[in-house]
Amino acid sequence: MIRVPILMYHSIHERPPPETAALAVSPGAFTDQMVLLKDRGFTPLSFGGLATILRSRQNPSGQGTGHGTAERLPDKPVVITFDDGYADFHRHALGVLDDLGFPATVFVTTGWLADAGADAAGRPLDRMMSWDQLREAVEHGVEMGGHSHSHPQLDQLSEGRLRDELTRNKESLEDRLARPVTTMAYPYGYSSARVRRAVHAAGYETACAVANDLAADRHDVLAIPRLTVRWSTSLERFGRIAEGQGVPLLYLRDRALTKGYAIVRRTRYAARRLNRHG
Repeated sequence: MIRVPILMYHSIHERPPPETAALAVSPGAFTDQMVLLKDRGFTPLSFGGLATILRSRQNPSGQGTGHGTAERLPDKPVVITFDDGYADFHRHALGVLDDLGFPATVFVTTGWLADAGADAAGRPLDRMMSWDQLREAVEHGVEMGGHSHSHPQLDQLSEGRLRDELTRNKESLEDRLARPVTTMAYPYGYSSARVRRAVHAAGYETACAVANDLAADRHDVLAIPRLTVRWSTSLERFGRIAEGQGVPLLYLRDRALTKGYAIVRRTRYAARRLNRHG
């Protein structure tokens, strides 16, 4: 069984606003973390690149894929992801990744973009990238994935709104970036079997949640786990996370909260359905 760390970042900011502070990382800390990966011999992949390998290992016969053998992972693989599309990615992270030759994946909330114009939706928590900055990042090897259009809690939406959030996001990215978009991440990490079916129907091949676990070929390709990197993550702790050392203990509190809140959310959605149809 393979075990791959997928690192989840949000904002790379020296003085983040309160809304993003807990999940922000300072530019200096981010640089140190990327250099650590380089020094320790990690080989970064895009999320889509890893997902292709996971799917090939889950279906080594190649049935329905056009491939007949499982693809190999590089030595010490790691995936570097960013949620939302904050402007500080372009300002502070892109140059570091480019200098090190590291690919990465940004999951974009299209309605939050700085020049979304008439398509603006939701409430961004900080300054966001523009379409030109997204295109520039793509030219430097960054994969763009979907993150919904307005960043709602997808598992609480009606079928129609859920479908619109997913398709509008995907189609906007594909139209404006002129390339297929096959990967996405769930806002807040929230999903359900119903949401995952809608994600598949919208044309996404793979998606990631949070879950704070190492990605493995046993995982559903529409619910691949990631590992949260936050302001409080020391370099020593980051090294342990990247090496996969003691991950269950490192994220014990996060995982307990995730499981408990999943039960609350399923109950809440069921109650809303009952009220609508009762």
